[in-house]
Amino acid sequence: MKYDEERPQENESVKGVDSFSESSEVIGAQIAQESKHSIQYRTCSWQKTAALLFSEYICLAILSFPWSFSILGIVPGILVTLGVAGTALYTSLNLWKYCLAHPEVRDIVDIGQRLFGGSQLAYNVTSLFFLLNNTFIQALHVLVGAKLLNTLSNSAACTIVFAVVSACICFFISLPRTLSQLSGMAVFAAVTMGIAVLLAIIFAGIQEHPFGYTAELGDPNATLFPIKGTTFVQAGMSAFLNITYTFVGQATIPSFIAEMKQPKDFWKAVWAVTIAEMIVFTLCGALVYDWVGNQYITSPVVGSLTDTYKKVAFSFAIPTIYFLGALYSSVSARFIFFRVFRNSEHRHSNTLIGWASWVGIVAVSWIIAFLIAEVIPFFSDMLSLMCSLFDGWFGFIFWAMAYLTLHPGAKKWDGPLKTFETLVNYALIVLGVYIIGAGTYTSVQSIIDSYHASLVGSVFTCVSNAV
Repeated sequence: MKYDEERPQENESVKGVDSFSESSEVIGAQIAQESKHSIQYRTCSWQKTAALLFSEYICLAILSFPWSFSILGIVPGILVTLGVAGTALYTSLNLWKYCLAHPEVRDIVDIGQRLFGGSQLAYNVTSLFFLLNNTFIQALHVLVGAKLLNTLSNSAACTIVFAVVSACICFFISLPRTLSQLSGMAVFAAVTMGIAVLLAIIFAGIQEHPFGYTAELGDPNATLFPIKGTTFVQAGMSAFLNITYTFVGQATIPSFIAEMKQPKDFWKAVWAVTIAEMIVFTLCGALVYDWVGNQYITSPVVGSLTDTYKKVAFSFAIPTIYFLGALYSSVSARFIFFRVFRNSEHRHSNTLIGWASWVGIVAVSWIIAFLIAEVIPFFSDMLSLMCSLFDGWFGFIFWAMAYLTLHPGAKKWDGPLKTFETLVNYALIVLGVYIIGAGTYTSVQSIIDSYHASLVGSVFTCVSNAV
């Protein structure tokens, strides 16, 4: 069904919304209507939304930035990081303005359908991409959780056991029905991950030698620019995409905005997060790479720390590893739940059917994530492939289209500044298409190379994946 057919009661109230003041009236009406229900969704302040964003972006992927810098070199690494951060900020603000103009949308799937003229095909394809994207990220956290437990316990149990434990922990964290209820855990996850990154930077600087040091390899050697012989697949795409994928989290933002009391304040949250990203990502990438060097770099970089330092730093990442997987599960579950019970009392009330359905949806999402994590022997390459296929849309193309939709016809060419901004958005569409094409090529080539090098593992293996 098309979005307009799914929730006619809400759409009647928002039909013709074409200004932020009208949008505020609609949001006020939604909050007033929710006040009659046991479960209220529009309860997030901008501070709580910022906490959710911090937990999403201040994540384990930061510890892979030194590897990207080792491929690109320090100078290009910094420039790419700041450039992608600026692009992510701009597209997120475009997204926010679109959500203000259309306060009835609940998630990126609603937006995808609207951007393509209400097409049912667009709705179905966006739904598929959205759920696959989130489920693969959940699967990643199952694997990373097992990696963490293997590392801290010196591989005391079968990796499958640790994967099951990780999936179960994430399942229980995913159970709260509103994002506001998750915001407290989000703060804790973001703070502890920030400590993990800080410790990784400090330990990389104070350790006598990186892990794996030998006299033959010599002291750490870092370069300002790519070393001779760096290929396009390495520098042009792998390192660039590794940075880009960390910043592309816009797929969850419409779901966050849909539960804000005052969506007009979202800009505060996204600006705060972006400034923190620029500082933390750049410092971690440049400093740790400089101290670890090309010879000893690993991804994540905790593998370049000596054993004690590695375990101490990695242990602080525990809350983020489990919470972030749970956050993506929650966003996927509410997408399904809201459509199953689109106009039902179970959506807003503490009914047995409502809670049983919610718990069932969350549980199924983690069962599928666990199976994906275990049955794909080249999971990291498959994750890169999924990111390439989806992030070009969710990180760039959709939000450039949103801008063009908000400025139709001659409005987009109204003056030099508006013309420049319009050209920037057309360039973002081209960039998104490039990421889809080149990223897919790189990911497929990496899978082929892994098979040729016999680096592909086996399914449901007990082999330790410790760092």
